[in-house]
Amino acid sequence: MFLQTEVSPSSDVSAAPEPQRCVIVVDAALSPGKASNAAAVIAFTLGQRHSHLVGAQLLDKEGAEHPGLIPIGIPVLKATDTELIELRRKSLGHCDVVDFPVQGQATTDYGAFLEAVRVVPGDSLRYLAVGIVGGKKKVGKLVGGFSLFA
Repeated sequence: MFLQTEVSPSSDVSAAPEPQRCVIVVDAALSPGKASNAAAVIAFTLGQRHSHLVGAQLLDKEGAEHPGLIPIGIPVLKATDTELIELRRKSLGHCDVVDFPVQGQATTDYGAFLEAVRVVPGDSLRYLAVGIVGGKKKVGKLVGGFSLFA
């Protein structure tokens, strides 16, 4: 497997970059407000980590500029809390993963959030949402069984 910037040893031509996919999966048990918050937190962090996914600036008829948006879209899907744990586990090592532990909606104090997560063993963490970015086929395979959060 070659990275986007690597050159195939059998050719002087760079390998075509694999199409990317970005997906956010939220806990199906969350209320719409809490699910929206969880998706927004994940999206903001994914945008910071993958600024290359942001498209060109938009121009309206008068020439005013509007910030570029992600042209590949970000579906927001739903899963059970157990499925979120499994999705995260399966995605690590294959995709970039951003998770939002349940402790994040228990406080508005980021320091308290950090401390609340710090005392929980990693294999005991539960998640409100998981965001993944990776190859289109790999991400599709990971989230293929989930439906849209509605």
